[in-house]
Amino acid sequence: MNSPLLTAVDITIDNAQQYLIDESFNRPVVIDFWAEWCGPCKNLMPILEKLATEYAGAFLLAKVNADDQQMISSQFGVRSLPTVMVMKDGQPVDGFAGALPEVQVRDLLAKYLPKPWEAPLQQAKDLIAQAQYSEALPLLRQAYEQSNNLAAIGLLIAQCHLELNRIDNAEAILSTIKMVDQDSFYEQLIAQVALKKQAAKTPELSALEAAHAAAPEDLQVRLQLALQYHQEAEHRLALEHLLAILRKDRQFAEGEARQSFNAILASLGKADPLAIEFQRKLFTLLY
Repeated sequence: MNSPLLTAVDITIDNAQQYLIDESFNRPVVIDFWAEWCGPCKNLMPILEKLATEYAGAFLLAKVNADDQQMISSQFGVRSLPTVMVMKDGQPVDGFAGALPEVQVRDLLAKYLPKPWEAPLQQAKDLIAQAQYSEALPLLRQAYEQSNNLAAIGLLIAQCHLELNRIDNAEAILSTIKMVDQDSFYEQLIAQVALKKQAAKTPELSALEAAHAAAPEDLQVRLQLALQYHQEAEHRLALEHLLAILRKDRQFAEGEARQSFNAILASLGKADPLAIEFQRKLFTLLY
């Protein structure tokens, strides 16, 4: 097992070359020049330490006490405190003087650090390559949320749902993809949805759909149709029909509609977006 990367270090004349220069060829090094008497330094340091911990070694925070290490401060041309420099490949590439608020420090670091969602996305891609789609989905959802719903990640979520035969889940996320992001992968997934729907429609389902169309007010037929949809992994359609039944009669069929509704939610899992959506709809109906 690899040891965790060092997140912060106090710089001395003995380790300056190792951590300020050499390490910057491996990852960004953020140098914080500070002093005990400097009030703004005491405001800035906790922010930098927090970010160093949060990024878990994506960059190294190198803390230089400017009073104790005057030679190093002079070599870097430090004229005021606090001063922060970003080192890459042995050279300063960015920085600022004074104590900035956390949001501005984050914005500066974001230019040189991996996005927070890149790691879970890569893990998910590795799992997809191994056909471990259920395991990939939570990581993809995390990356999707952190990336502000990046379309490319949404398409991977749809792919996993299709591989798991969750056609309605795949359709739901594909419907959110904007036209500008509808590339060849999107078209491929849309085609797979159509093929899976066609292949999934059994004679039993076709017969129940016809019966429901002929007698839309027959709740027993609608219940059987919902259960058939669930059996054929059309979970959204199943939940929609069950919810429609519950709107008319909450105790229909001695509570079977309500029990089936809850059973489908349980089978999807609490974190599934479809389950969350319909749990809220049920709550609204009941309360």
